[in-house]
Amino acid sequence: MTLQQLLDRIVADEGIPGIIAEVRREDGSTWFGTAGVADIETEKPRRREEHFRIGSATKTFTSTITLQLAAEGRLSLDDSVETWLPGLVRGNGNDGNAISIRQLLAHTSGLYLYSMAPELVAATTGPAFLEHRYDRCRPEDLVEIAVSHPPAFAPGTQWRYNNTGYILAGMIVERITGRSFADELQQRIAGPLDLTHTYLPGDETTIRDPHARHYTTALLTEPDSPVYDATELHPSPAWTAGGMVSSLKDLNRFFSLLFGGRLLPPEQQQELLTTTSTEGAGWLPNTRYGLGIYTETTPSGVDVWGNGGAITGSWTISLGTKDGRHRLTANLNGDWGNLLGAFSRLAETEFVP
Repeated sequence: MTLQQLLDRIVADEGIPGIIAEVRREDGSTWFGTAGVADIETEKPRRREEHFRIGSATKTFTSTITLQLAAEGRLSLDDSVETWLPGLVRGNGNDGNAISIRQLLAHTSGLYLYSMAPELVAATTGPAFLEHRYDRCRPEDLVEIAVSHPPAFAPGTQWRYNNTGYILAGMIVERITGRSFADELQQRIAGPLDLTHTYLPGDETTIRDPHARHYTTALLTEPDSPVYDATELHPSPAWTAGGMVSSLKDLNRFFSLLFGGRLLPPEQQQELLTTTSTEGAGWLPNTRYGLGIYTETTPSGVDVWGNGGAITGSWTISLGTKDGRHRLTANLNGDWGNLLGAFSRLAETEFVP
């Protein structure tokens, strides 16, 4: 099956409004494919140059900036959270002195996953999403939710996917630099790399043009669940863990340069690529996680590297070879169905042995 046939099949099988994908291959050639629609009312097709919300692919940018600060000697990955955010992670068995920056980035901090707090889940489920979609959260509010719960395990003893660590990493970046994370992103990565579609929205609740509509069932899984237009929302509950916007071209360029060793010195590149098994943690099968990136072994035995993520109304993946020379980035403008399976099928199809 060709990639284009697979895109058509994914839209048909999962009932997702639309998908776009771009491939950059080792010979310098590129391929673009699309299926479905950008808007279910107008049936306008999706386009290559669209902005879209990238969810947890944001974590790779957060990790990269943190590692750049380490390379500049402005922090050490062994620094404790308490060193930079004194008094913030404390109580209910939580101890910022015992958690390192490396553990925040590697998902081994043991901190409670704030986004699974009952009050946040309730606010994003079903019709409640429409009522709370513009709610603004400060990073401190999200950490406060996390530390109101006991940790899941002692720091460094297990692996569990955790947005809380990346909120804290974003706060540490701001504390060290004295500037907003959005400004650091623009100065360090988006500007120098000419990523013109890549930004952290701040208080922007819309997506910059051009963009597709983003659609959600708001965590409801019944076959007849209503579909809501989730294009507009306040991204602050995701912030440096999942709140960014980007595009196919920008993500392929960023990940190609990152894995190609162009954004970090060798010591920090090694830290980025040092992985921990995710087995038994209820996450993606056949994966290992580094610092803001992961590697997955496809059914045919090929290791692909990158990151992806979901946010209300949008799922994104960017995977490729470890040297950055061959990449696939795709986005779905809906958030229901077996989308992880869809992305795995894309990777298996493109990255054949």
